[in-house]
Amino acid sequence: MGVRKRESAERRKEKLKTTAIASLKNVPTSPRKMRMVADLIRGKEVMKALNILHYNEKAPALRLEKLLHSAIVNWETKSGDKIEEGKVFVKTIMVDGGRMAKRLRPAPQGRGYRIRKRSNHVTMILDRIEAPAAPAAEKATEPSEKA
Repeated sequence: MGVRKRESAERRKEKLKTTAIASLKNVPTSPRKMRMVADLIRGKEVMKALNILHYNEKAPALRLEKLLHSAIVNWETKSGDKIEEGKVFVKTIMVDGGRMAKRLRPAPQGRGYRIRKRSNHVTMILDRIEAPAAPAAEKATEPSEKA
């Protein structure tokens, strides 16, 4: 393995130490309906996202709320401390298409229309909000006046 590849792999491993991942597989909801709810919490702070999901009336919100609780537990297990208010946010939430069950529905004149019952996979990544780096101390020296 080359030096650049090894250094890149080490950077990825370091980044994964500060993130928590949770996923759902084969959720029997269409990906389009799940994405509508997932878009509401993408990039939000964890406690705000929990409130949004708890009070949302859409059916996928309940599953995403359980997934977010799982991601929080994964975070607390990995980091060893509790979630602090305003410190952890939903970095990424991906909704991908899952398995599709195909059924036939009777149609006129002896035909059959195909019904596709869709499912999806959801992956959620939590990350810490990094404090902005302190600005470098500006040089206090002012240009000297030449006489």
